[in-house]
Amino acid sequence: MAIIIFIIVLGVLIFVHELGHFLVAKKSGIRVDEFAVGFPPQIFSFTKGGTKYALNLIPFGGYVKIYGENAEDESVDPKAKDSFVNKSPWIQAAVLVAGVTFNIIFAWFLFLIVLMAGSPTIVDQTNRDFIKDAKVTITEIHENSPAKTAGLKAGDKIISINEVVGTDVTVQKVQDIIANSKSPVKFGIERINQKTEITISPVKGIVADKQAIGVGLEEIGNYALPIHKAFFQSFVMTSNATQMIAVNLVQFLGKAVTGHASLNEVSGPVGIVGIVGEAASFGFIYLLSFTAFISINLAVLNVLPLPALDGGRLVMVLIEGISKKKIKPSIVNWVNGIGFMLLILLMIVITINDVIKLF
Repeated sequence: MAIIIFIIVLGVLIFVHELGHFLVAKKSGIRVDEFAVGFPPQIFSFTKGGTKYALNLIPFGGYVKIYGENAEDESVDPKAKDSFVNKSPWIQAAVLVAGVTFNIIFAWFLFLIVLMAGSPTIVDQTNRDFIKDAKVTITEIHENSPAKTAGLKAGDKIISINEVVGTDVTVQKVQDIIANSKSPVKFGIERINQKTEITISPVKGIVADKQAIGVGLEEIGNYALPIHKAFFQSFVMTSNATQMIAVNLVQFLGKAVTGHASLNEVSGPVGIVGIVGEAASFGFIYLLSFTAFISINLAVLNVLPLPALDGGRLVMVLIEGISKKKIKPSIVNWVNGIGFMLLILLMIVITINDVIKLF
């Protein structure tokens, strides 16, 4: 199931990316020969407005064939006005940047849905007015503790403790009862909409000068915003996530150049499959949030000025725009080919490392 969900997520994100290239190219008067969902073999297709729209069998995203994008293609008329290479550098740059832009916009849209639908969030003074159904929730279980032995799990909600029930159950109240109890404490626990009772005897030694059962506690509720607030807050979340991912990526590349990077800091498809499965197990809202982060990652990676990526091709366009001279197609294809092989090699190495981490 995790693999299926990963394929769907990856397919949607690549489709969104290619849709950006497609729409801006069309709007700019560039001929688009084909827009495909998935990869061949083809299931069915139709042609409209000079573009072939195809649905293919292999569901790993899709692709767009823009006329003149490959300047070495013999079928391209060097004088054609609807060719990519014959458009101004600004239009070419807009087409190249469109895929990244659409991934960022898509992430913002997903965050908007998450904020409007509501997601589990720790309660504090800044968000209390927008949180519903807040409950004391176990966020951490210490090893070799009474809580671990009793079978408590992170995510369990404490809905009662001894005779205290409902809204009277607060983090402070739970901590006080555990610390001052002279007998076993009876907990009412809610786990995935199922309720049960567990009795645990607090012990000393986990927390200094106090009895404890070995758990971390937070008040967590459903954080939902009205559309006008969600609209702005989702923009803030997207901006912050993009900045964080970009900074971390630059730092990783910096360490890679100096030989101090570790492959454990990155994940390929195999590692992401596991993370997607975990996100989906927590619920659809968690999966949407994770998909938004992956969309931003895809955007940031693609904007890097490396051959075979949109960022690398953008550098070529900028060089041509500044020098007023076309780079030889053979040089462009040679550079892109080398870059593509290096990316494939890196993906193989990361995938092998992901597999090793499973054992």
